[in-house]
Amino acid sequence: MNWPLVLRLSGFGLFMALATVFIIPSTVEPMVWLPILLTVAGLIARYAPGKYFLHGLATSGMNCVWITSAHFIFYDTYAAGHADEIARSQGLPLSPRLMMLIVGPIVGLISGCILGLFAFIASKLIKPAV
Repeated sequence: MNWPLVLRLSGFGLFMALATVFIIPSTVEPMVWLPILLTVAGLIARYAPGKYFLHGLATSGMNCVWITSAHFIFYDTYAAGHADEIARSQGLPLSPRLMMLIVGPIVGLISGCILGLFAFIASKLIKPAV
């Protein structure tokens, strides 16, 4: 595993963590994530020393840490810009803020599997750097 590569690529997750708190509404977020995931998959295929799926999974794991942390820390700002999501979590046994700590890693695992698959496919199409 190339952990420095994973950490560098998780910078996209840090960007999205802050952008989804302060700038990007939830309606636009998927359209921003898709090109990021495709770009990161290509970079993993180019620069990872094999184990492409695991590099994608690990990168999404780091993304999950950034995103969950930012949404938890800046909860009030995030909630103001994502009222629909917060409203959907009303009536659950835990507060929306605590639900983020539970749901965040689940979403991270799912997106990690997607990124891992993208990275594996990209590894078949992109020549590795020498």
